[in-house]
Amino acid sequence: MQLEINQEALPVYEALASNVRIKIIQLLAKNKMNVKELAQELGLSSAIITMHIKKLEEAKIIKTERVGQKKISSLRVDHIDINFPEKIFNAFDTKETAIPIGHYTNYSVEPTCGLATSADFVGMVDEPKFFMDPRRMNARILWFTKGFVEYQSPNFLAKEEKLEMMEISMEVSSEFPFSNNNWPSDITFSLNGVELGTWTSPGDFADIRGKYTPDWYPDNLNQYGLLKTIRIMDHGTYMEGVPLSDITIKDIPAYEDTWHLKVEVKEDAEHVGGCTLFGKGFGNYDQDIKLKMFYS
Repeated sequence: MQLEINQEALPVYEALASNVRIKIIQLLAKNKMNVKELAQELGLSSAIITMHIKKLEEAKIIKTERVGQKKISSLRVDHIDINFPEKIFNAFDTKETAIPIGHYTNYSVEPTCGLATSADFVGMVDEPKFFMDPRRMNARILWFTKGFVEYQSPNFLAKEEKLEMMEISMEVSSEFPFSNNNWPSDITFSLNGVELGTWTSPGDFADIRGKYTPDWYPDNLNQYGLLKTIRIMDHGTYMEGVPLSDITIKDIPAYEDTWHLKVEVKEDAEHVGGCTLFGKGFGNYDQDIKLKMFYS
């Protein structure tokens, strides 16, 4: 589950602000339990436990299902990420472009793989040849186990403008047949032929439906990713403030007519766990791949 610092996330923050509810989460992390079992374990009445269960259900942290004559509760999520507002760099002017997920200009992928628009799959899944289907231009999500997709975007910097910093942001996760919340994958990012670094995605998430994922898309397939921002600066490259590599902004060829962005899962990676990219209309963030240039 991914949260923002906003009003919509308040039910989750409120649900976690309770010693009893924290203990319920800890118990459900080990076993599925009903209200009576939780009440006995915590030494509280069933009525009080029911109230706390309702709070956790409203926050979509747990789910309760009827099994025979009993209502059994279990966890819906195994992690929560909180995205704070991005820092604003006031010292520089900016230019920004966005690349739709299906607008890659080169690719080489291996199954499991596939694409989908906001209305349907593009061709057959697990058939790489459909990555060349003209309908791919409308794709809002794509996934592959090994290989790469490469995007091009116009470079609007003028010759007299000096590139000071660059940000690349996208919603991304691993790729597992159907889904697996614990499925690490080493995903490598390159810009204009320069390898920026490798990030290990923790999993391919379907514990809860993506905020923007269309209704027709199956529940058991990858629902959302993590919003990751790569920042290339004059002293290195970082992802969410964590060093990714020693590549600096001076190492990037900055005055070619186009930017070439490559997202890759290498065959010899330690964790070959695939890659899923989410664009507008899928996942938890209604955005395509964003490139933002800070210049003086």
